[in-house]
Amino acid sequence: MALRVVISGASSGIGLALAQHYLRQGALVAAFARRAELLHALSQQFPHQVHCYALDVRDATAIQAAALDFIAKAGVPDIVIANAGVSRGTLTEHAEDVQAFQQVMDINVMGMVKTFQPFIAPMRAAGKGRLVGIASVAGFRGLPGSEAYSASKAAAISYLESLRVELRDDGIKVVTICPGYIKTPMTGINTYIMPFILEVDDAARRMARVIDRGSSFAVVPWQMGLVGRLMKLLPNWLYDWAFNKAPHKPRTFI
Repeated sequence: MALRVVISGASSGIGLALAQHYLRQGALVAAFARRAELLHALSQQFPHQVHCYALDVRDATAIQAAALDFIAKAGVPDIVIANAGVSRGTLTEHAEDVQAFQQVMDINVMGMVKTFQPFIAPMRAAGKGRLVGIASVAGFRGLPGSEAYSASKAAAISYLESLRVELRDDGIKVVTICPGYIKTPMTGINTYIMPFILEVDDAARRMARVIDRGSSFAVVPWQMGLVGRLMKLLPNWLYDWAFNKAPHKPRTFI
C-alpha cells in the first residue's frame, strides 16, 4: 500500500520539496497551502497522487474538512507534516509589528495545532502514525530582530514535546525537526551569512530520513545542532555580548 502523507505549506520551500520527495517515492500526498495556483502546478506533475487543498492553516474548519476528505479518499495518513510557517523581522517597539507578531504566532504555532488536530483520533484508532512538526534552530534562543519568529519556534518545540509524551502509548510518534538555514524564499531575503546552508532538496531528503527513523528530535543539518547546543550553553552575559550587534532579518510585511 502506498504511503499516505499530509503536508502543510506544500506550495513552496521545504513543504514543496518534501511533497516532491514523497511523491517520487510513490506516496499519496495531501498538499495544504494558501496558493491554489502553485498547488495546481504540483498536481499537474503528479496528477494521480496529489490531493490539493487550498486553505489557510489558521482556518480550523477548512483543515477539518480537508482531513475528512483525504481520509475518505485515501485512508488514515501515515505521516502528517505541519510545515507551514512564516518569518519576518519584528521589533516590539513598532506598533505596526504587533499585528505581525499575532500572524506569526497564529501560523507557526496554532497552525501546527490545527493541522494535527483532526488526524490524532483516526491515528489513535489505527494504532500508528507520525506527526512531524517543522520548528527551527531559531527557537533555541531568542534572536535579536526575530522576536516573533524565535518565540513561535520555541513554543512549537515545547508544544511538540508535550504532544510526544501525551501520545507515547498510542502508537503515534511525534517528530520535531529543527532546520538550520535552507535555501528557500524565506531565507532569500536574508542579507547576512548563513552557515551550513543547504539546498532545499537535500534538506528534504535528510528530513525524510529523520521521519522514517521516527526520531523524536533532530536538527538539519546536524552541524547547526552543534551551534544550537552551544548557544543554549552560553551564559546570558556572554550570549548578550555575542549577539547584541548581530544582523537582523529585514522587517517585511506578511
